[in-house]
Amino acid sequence: MADLKSFAEQLVNLTVKEVNELAQILKDEYGIEPAAAAVAVAAAPAGDAPAAAEEKTAFDVILKEAGGQKLAVVKLVKDLTGLGLKEAKDLVDGAPKELKTGVAKDEAEALKKQLEEAGAVVEIK
Repeated sequence: MADLKSFAEQLVNLTVKEVNELAQILKDEYGIEPAAAAVAVAAAPAGDAPAAAEEKTAFDVILKEAGGQKLAVVKLVKDLTGLGLKEAKDLVDGAPKELKTGVAKDEAEALKKQLEEAGAVVEIK
């Protein structure tokens, strides 16, 4: 039982980049489409059911502007999305653009924080 608790703690403490890598491994090596699993894992236990039913569960991360550190933002977008360098640059150049859609609130907040630290202007809808 202690091993499962340790494993659960490791999962909870994964970075966004590590979660993306794990999703890719699950898809490539085991044929598991991680989107459905991510929603189940991301769902937090609710204190009262009516409030949880009304709470929004899927968020879109919108890159509004690259800001002053465009190169850093392009590199970060490449790492976070798994896109190639050219595709990441095109996405940043085309701002405002959706970076990720339908992600959990925690992941959206983590993405926003990382991108803002790199100098980007980000919005969560």
